[in-house]
Amino acid sequence: MAQDYYSTLGVDRNADAATIKKAYRKLAQKYHPDRNPDDKSAEDRFKQITEAYAVLSDKNKRQQYDQFGDSDFHQRFSQEDIFRNMDFGDIFGGGGEDLFSQLFGGGRARGGQRRPSKGQDYSMQISIPFRLAVRGGERRIDYRNGGKVEQIKVRIPAGIESGAKLRIAGKGGASPTGGPTGDLFLQVEVEADPLFTREGNDLLVKVEVPFSGICLGTSVEVPTLDTPKRIKVPAGLQPGQKIRLRGFGVAASGRRPAGDLFAIIEVAVPKAVTPEQKVLLEKLREQGL
Repeated sequence: MAQDYYSTLGVDRNADAATIKKAYRKLAQKYHPDRNPDDKSAEDRFKQITEAYAVLSDKNKRQQYDQFGDSDFHQRFSQEDIFRNMDFGDIFGGGGEDLFSQLFGGGRARGGQRRPSKGQDYSMQISIPFRLAVRGGERRIDYRNGGKVEQIKVRIPAGIESGAKLRIAGKGGASPTGGPTGDLFLQVEVEADPLFTREGNDLLVKVEVPFSGICLGTSVEVPTLDTPKRIKVPAGLQPGQKIRLRGFGVAASGRRPAGDLFAIIEVAVPKAVTPEQKVLLEKLREQGL
């Protein structure tokens, strides 16, 4: 279930690490299972605040959460990823890891009975077009599981990059002990685009301008992900300089605004010139151009 981790802990989005830890300690003491035996609502609340703390106390996870928002963050991070490297002993003392195992799987439930283990997670690699990665959307993939091919519709979050993981819940292996089914993790590879390259959330595209246009100023059409845009090229702009088209880069996602598109100006050099052009070029050369 989607939740705002900051609201869950009752802290401001700009809260520092010490404030986040203090807020978690206070809530954890209130909802700790040992203080609320057989209270399912308190246990669920404890799980929520613990998950929130696991993310917000980790600099990298917090940055990812702030950038992509709750929905896209959970497509990138499984529960195992969220709690990886979290030191529960630092919060609860020596029994922290046992408590974590009981609440989040892998340990024993109250009464000594072992909780059913989760099924095996599977992984596979997929390639997606550059523009789908930049804009986001849906893609159908063929997934083979146990000799049966299944077509899965996958939501691609805008701005995903090569190396990212997408989690498809419940598409992994069955649990041998009657527990939840494992997940499928898709390792994403983004294909190259013939026109655009990417730097973070910005896109770059090369645009050729005639020599006369560079000297005198002109206007040119710039390819975008949608229809081309005509822009002005000021006189004297140097080759390699960039002109920004705001908001025409990687699509906005979650709390992250859209990136920009940069047109990299290049001088169009003709492979051959007409006799008339040659005469004019000779005159320009005489004038020092």
